[in-house]
Amino acid sequence: MAKATHWLEPHPHGLYVRPADLWIDPSRPVARAAVTHGHADHARSGHEAVFATPETLAIMALRYGIDAAASHNAAMSYGNGFERGGVRFSFHPAGHVLGSAQILMEHAGERIVVTGDYKRRADPTCTPFEVVPCDIFITEATFGLPVFRHPPTAEEIAKLLAAVRAEPDRAVLVGAYALGKAQRVIAELRRAGWDAPIFIHGALERMCALYAEHGVDLGELRLVSDADKAEMAGQIVLAPPSALNDRWSRRLPDPVTAMASGWMRVRQRARQRMVELPLVLSDHADWDELTATIAEVNPQESWITHGSEDGLLRWCELHQRKARALHLVGRDLEEEA
Repeated sequence: MAKATHWLEPHPHGLYVRPADLWIDPSRPVARAAVTHGHADHARSGHEAVFATPETLAIMALRYGIDAAASHNAAMSYGNGFERGGVRFSFHPAGHVLGSAQILMEHAGERIVVTGDYKRRADPTCTPFEVVPCDIFITEATFGLPVFRHPPTAEEIAKLLAAVRAEPDRAVLVGAYALGKAQRVIAELRRAGWDAPIFIHGALERMCALYAEHGVDLGELRLVSDADKAEMAGQIVLAPPSALNDRWSRRLPDPVTAMASGWMRVRQRARQRMVELPLVLSDHADWDELTATIAEVNPQESWITHGSEDGLLRWCELHQRKARALHLVGRDLEEEA
């Protein structure tokens, strides 16, 4: 059996698959890139050819201006893939956002999985995470510390609805990342029975429309710019986190400021952002889910990246599991967590 280090090379700017002359989630333009999902710390413009799920290609076209239909790009549905340089690539659900995928590589009798970002919680906006057996498991560690244990999603949505009903003269303004988090919050509200129109910042409009085009029902959405101030009293408004304390928010009726993020588990972060209603809603696996996933996959070795690498590395050591930290660069976007 070939050793993975002989054909998969970790570099600060991405993972290079030498026999295939292809990069996974590179942070700079390359000739060929396999991309796990559309967030900016994994996807970008400038690649000559992109291999990704159809949804990720659509997201990259919207966000970064790539030509999703170009002949040099290739759409890979879940379970399908391609072969290049003796390496077989296939794409499997990661449960992070719409179209997010783990990438399985098979070469010389060895199986390696790159998770990209993932979560194990149910999410009405994307396909659930799939456990893919492998020899080397390359896992994210955004919340790779024991302090990060996410509460049940339904409890956080109930907190949001209770806040709306408690102060019917105010709007509740929820900061949520434009790709994935905003659509998930909307879908979870719908699942909890909130059928009123949800008001959104203009920066969320196109991505919400893309989700709807891919079969994710978000119900009636209205732009804040088209609404009267009084109309939004007792209603829910979603905006990018950067708009929470911006002049834009003045058009809302005395808003209760909320934020949907796994980082809201840390009270100091909520205070720094002047968040009145922290909602611990994450699109990443928490500590228990990270460790349980490693145990479930049961690889010969885990490679850890993107987050609290040392914490998860230490857990692996304590449980006699071989592991290493990769220290990739550019994996620090916090708003999408």
